Amino acid sequence: MKTIVFTSQEYMLCSSFEMVEDHCNTECNYVNLLDSRSVMGDLGWVAYPKNGWEEIGEVDEDYAPIHTYQVCRVMEQNQNNWLHTNWILTEGAQRVYIELKFTLRDCNSLPGGVGTCKETFNMYYYETDGGELEDGDMGDGEGITEEEDRALKESQYIKIDTIAADESFTELDLGDRVMKLNTEVRDLGPLTRKGFFLAFQDLGACIALVSVRVFYKRCPFLVKSLAEFSDTIPASEASQLVEVVGRCINNSLPLYEPPRMHCSTEGEWLVPIGKCVCQPGFEEILGSCQGPPSAPRNAISNVNETSVFLEWSVPMESGGRKDIRYNVLCRQVLPDGRGLEECGPNVRFLPRQVGLSNTSVMVADLQSHTNYSFLLEAINGVSELAKDRTKQYVSLNVTTNQAAPSPVSVVRKGHAGKSSIALSWAEPDRPNGIILEYEIKYFEKEQDSSYTIIKSRETEMVVESLKPSSVYIFQVRARTSAGYGTFSRRFEFQTSPYLTATSERAQASIVAVAITLALVLLAVVAGFLLSGRRCGYSKAKQDPEEEKMHFHNGHIKFPGVRTYVDPLTYEDPNQAVHEFAQEIDVSFISIERIIGAGEFGEVCSGPLRLPGKREMQVAIKTLKAGYTEHQRRDFLWEASIMGQFNHPNIIRLEGVVTKSKPVMIITEYMENGSLDTFLKKNDGQFTVIQLVGMLRGIASGMRYLSDMGYVHRDLAARNILVNSNLVCKVSDFGLSRVLEDDPEAAYTTRGGKIPIRWTAPEAIAYRKFTSASDVWSYGIVMWEVMSYGERPYWEMSNQDVIKAVEESYRLPGPMDCPEALYHLMMDCWQRERSNRPKFDEIVCLLDKLIRNPCSLKNLVNSSHRVSNLLVEHTSVDGDCNIWSRTVSEWLDSIKMGRYTELFMEGGYASLDTIALMTSEDLRRVGVNLAGHQKKIITSIQEMRVLMNNSTTSVNI
Repeated sequence: MKTIVFTSQEYMLCSSFEMVEDHCNTECNYVNLLDSRSVMGDLGWVAYPKNGWEEIGEVDEDYAPIHTYQVCRVMEQNQNNWLHTNWILTEGAQRVYIELKFTLRDCNSLPGGVGTCKETFNMYYYETDGGELEDGDMGDGEGITEEEDRALKESQYIKIDTIAADESFTELDLGDRVMKLNTEVRDLGPLTRKGFFLAFQDLGACIALVSVRVFYKRCPFLVKSLAEFSDTIPASEASQLVEVVGRCINNSLPLYEPPRMHCSTEGEWLVPIGKCVCQPGFEEILGSCQGPPSAPRNAISNVNETSVFLEWSVPMESGGRKDIRYNVLCRQVLPDGRGLEECGPNVRFLPRQVGLSNTSVMVADLQSHTNYSFLLEAINGVSELAKDRTKQYVSLNVTTNQAAPSPVSVVRKGHAGKSSIALSWAEPDRPNGIILEYEIKYFEKEQDSSYTIIKSRETEMVVESLKPSSVYIFQVRARTSAGYGTFSRRFEFQTSPYLTATSERAQASIVAVAITLALVLLAVVAGFLLSGRRCGYSKAKQDPEEEKMHFHNGHIKFPGVRTYVDPLTYEDPNQAVHEFAQEIDVSFISIERIIGAGEFGEVCSGPLRLPGKREMQVAIKTLKAGYTEHQRRDFLWEASIMGQFNHPNIIRLEGVVTKSKPVMIITEYMENGSLDTFLKKNDGQFTVIQLVGMLRGIASGMRYLSDMGYVHRDLAARNILVNSNLVCKVSDFGLSRVLEDDPEAAYTTRGGKIPIRWTAPEAIAYRKFTSASDVWSYGIVMWEVMSYGERPYWEMSNQDVIKAVEESYRLPGPMDCPEALYHLMMDCWQRERSNRPKFDEIVCLLDKLIRNPCSLKNLVNSSHRVSNLLVEHTSVDGDCNIWSRTVSEWLDSIKMGRYTELFMEGGYASLDTIALMTSEDLRRVGVNLAGHQKKIITSIQEMRVLMNNSTTSVNI
């Protein structure tokens, strides 16, 4: 329904009418050249005389524009009113169609005394290649009158037709305000010029021209029979058909000849001839030729002893399908190049060998020091149709490393005496080398915290000095030149119950000797502790579960040693919060923006303005409304823990808000957010020295927590925060208690959920969380940092990770990772927690690496990308030790030695003073070239990172 304002002189009703429109559906084979209803502004058509046709602009109920031209000069004689459109471009069409919508008043309904009245009007056109009439000007001509000029222009137009109304309205219709629109369509052609004008002539009718639409028909773009046909403009004559040759698509070929279609003047495709068919190896499905994919790309391998991790990129060509899967064929190279044979059934593929949806697989249980050939195949639903399957393969050749032996599978009990048990065992199924010796670990049942290890070169021995009538647990493992394998499963054997008096006396003597030795050992250990800590660590047996004793709020405590107090020991949790956290008045805090969402509510940031202190930016964790008392206690748990710590690599608690709502925890603000996200955003942007500096800061924070007697349980890159100076700080202490809501905690055991990919095997199996299990997690964090936030174990399921780690699989070294760092990772991932380094030893080792960058040059592997190892710190003599250099040596190492004298004259005679320099300082000493300033500032920034992360080397 459109509303038309029908305005005229006194003989016409000045009102608006609702008109019923016959809607004409514009199909996709119609192309509009002009549609007066779509023009937003004035149409700008020219009317002669000026008091004839009148343009009326209105909008309908949908605020769409309505342009109406009206004329009703029925009281005057001899009317000749012309209305000319703008120039209409044909766009190559030879025949166009003109659709008119209009209303016309019945002459009999007009008042008496009219001078003349018509119930028709005329439509004309004029072709031209330009935007004006060729034989005359639209303005005043020279030497002729205006009437003569007008007559000349009108004479150039060719009449199309006289237009009459099917239905006219009367005065009664005006009262009802409902008039039916007349719709008339005329065709025009053949056209030979670039465009044309339309003109409408009124000779004395009462007309409202509601819309004018000019369009042509076309045969639209079409895909049929695996061929595509482009948009085509028909011929001018109805009897003519335009032949169009199609193009075969989607890996198809013409069957006999190129396919053809014919375009009619009505814009319809007719008379198809020929077709396309799929190429060999492709199948037509849903109008598309689908074929096999090309081979996987960029295949790489990482060898870890007798395991190989294979990774690749998706094929360049998918074959037009999305159901791509991958198969892996494993073949072993026979000695002396005698050919290949398929790998045996003992070789395992994680997650599977065929039908892989991911672009990676781990192949385990290969033989050591053996050459293998792997074929990676990409397939889809039509791969079986392909004649040449070799195009879907890519080959990789790898050589496994020396590996530790597989576990001893069987341990047998021989003769059992009152104080001895005879044992024998079989050699491991896969020795992976010459067995040098066996270790036998045993302990009394339920006493696994105290065990004994003895060695044997044979596959049998007698274990003596046992208690009579006691059950013992035995485990055996083998050692080759590659190291120890894993211990066998536990075997239970019992000694004889008979015990003589002589044996009692002998046992008493043994106990006395043991006590004496223990006292001597205690004296030696005490002397070692007094001698202070030393860098480097040994794999000797340690006690990873040693706990510091203290007395605080009912707890034992050594004098002068600060230790962690579990908030659960307080009867009233609020007491722990107020003892360890400062209460902050809410008026001192302003929340400016939301930066994330936490477990209990939103995480915001804003300034903290404490009286007498400088304003600082802080992070604000809020407790959402409607909380229970239990939720409030859990929320404040983290503050009770965090408030006990004071270390530059531990997130600092500023205070809490508990006396008003919402309840808040206020911490320092870390500009760069979580470490994993920060590394992903800056992939490859840091030097190895910078990355080691970050790792050193994390290790320093964990050393402090370990010294405090606190076990984190959820150490991961996502729980490390980074500030603007790249200082890394350990955070998220609240999640370390249960881990119920951690998305990575997908494996449930007794007491809660565990983040499998970061957790030590003994913590997964027995929930033995210690500082040693935190060391395992730290090794995973090292891997995350050196791989710039890659997901540990990639897309392997949690169950596959548990199984792989249990079977001695370890993550391969990241790209461009120094050997020294990867060796430290592997030490952190020792199965025996007593063999893992402690955090103070890790800090000392990282300090050595930072002070000697040369030690970071040897890589585990290399990549095709530019290595980001160092920023040219090597001097002419090859010395990589930054910290032992003079200013002159440092400037020479970055090829800026020309400025040595200027630095000295400016008072910058040591690296400590240079580390504080700014760009303005450089200009002041005389470094004016922008390129040189940038190079020196980059080196200074690296110094600052090392200093920021090395300030915690003092044992706090």
